Amino acid sequence: MKVVVGILIVCILSMVIPFTVKAENEELITAPHGVLMEASTGKIIYEKDMDTRVKPASITKIMTLILIFDELEKGNLHMEDEVVTSAYAKSMGGSQVFLEEGEKQTVETLIKCIVIASGNDASAAMAEHIAGSEAEFVKKMNERAKGLGMENTNFEDCCGLTESDNHYTSAHDVAIMSRELITKYPKILEYSSVWMENITHVTKKGSSEFGLTNTNKLIRSYDGCVGLKTGSTSVAKYCVSAVAKREGITLISVVMTAPDYKVRFKDAAAMLNLGFGSCKLYVDEQKEKLPDILVEGGVLEKVPCEFERKFRYLDTEGASFEHIEKKVKMKKSVKAPVKKGEEMGSVEYYLDGKKIGSVKIICTKGTKKADYGDCIKKVWSCFLKKMC
Repeated sequence: MKVVVGILIVCILSMVIPFTVKAENEELITAPHGVLMEASTGKIIYEKDMDTRVKPASITKIMTLILIFDELEKGNLHMEDEVVTSAYAKSMGGSQVFLEEGEKQTVETLIKCIVIASGNDASAAMAEHIAGSEAEFVKKMNERAKGLGMENTNFEDCCGLTESDNHYTSAHDVAIMSRELITKYPKILEYSSVWMENITHVTKKGSSEFGLTNTNKLIRSYDGCVGLKTGSTSVAKYCVSAVAKREGITLISVVMTAPDYKVRFKDAAAMLNLGFGSCKLYVDEQKEKLPDILVEGGVLEKVPCEFERKFRYLDTEGASFEHIEKKVKMKKSVKAPVKKGEEMGSVEYYLDGKKIGSVKIICTKGTKKADYGDCIKKVWSCFLKKMC
């Protein structure tokens, strides 16, 4: 009888517990769509209907900023470059910084106008400066989104003003592009964490100052918040991609289609609280020196190696990182030719006997296959050393 009762209890719990946990998670936020992601690993900590296609409003500008910083990294654009405002850019409605036709502003100033004050006119001016027209810039936005694996996104403008049904994204995709922006170009957080700043308009009418005020109120109300972007239209309702840092952990909290701005910020903060309350991040700095790999038949006899990247592991279940083990596996030798960046092994990480990830070991210097001339040089070099 006891055995039967025990089996019945186990069966009941197996049916009830998953449903209860799901119900509790759904009550965490009021908005219909949200996701919480840890930035360095990309791990999803919490989500609510995160892949449904919705209107992004000004959160669109996150991709606009990615393309701007892409051009800066390539050297095609510089912070001090001057951008001339066109009649089209001036004509943008919605959130704007009131640029005049023919007005010149530096790239850095326009970045501030976009990320702090969500300037639609500044976004259009940058799009035209980079690609010649907004339409060409939007093509680049969609190409970049595809490259990031944003499966539920399509852009039709560079700022999110459009009400087209063909301009959409998802909470998950917003987290993906937010992660790309802040991890690849962390300088953006220096701008997105600014609360207020003035810019100067210089036009035919003279010189005047204009104040930029951050649209992300969490900058002032949530401890550790450093960005990133808000959005709102009558169709998209209220959205936010909030970035916060505490004790080495960076979280991205995305809320889409919230009914009002208060819910938008309340939900974003609720997810951040969940993340900071449950997350621990393990980072292996990998400071140990790896042995060189012997090369058979190469100009170089050995090639140096290094870890491809740092290893990061995010735990949300209270595990002890003291139990993490590393197992390094490397080739003893390779045959020439060897290319720089070629895989030479890996280091695997285990927690309580379970594999939690790995990092490649790559060579940092290549070598070609030795020809007859190289062999003669090597023999001659050895001869001279012995003579000396």
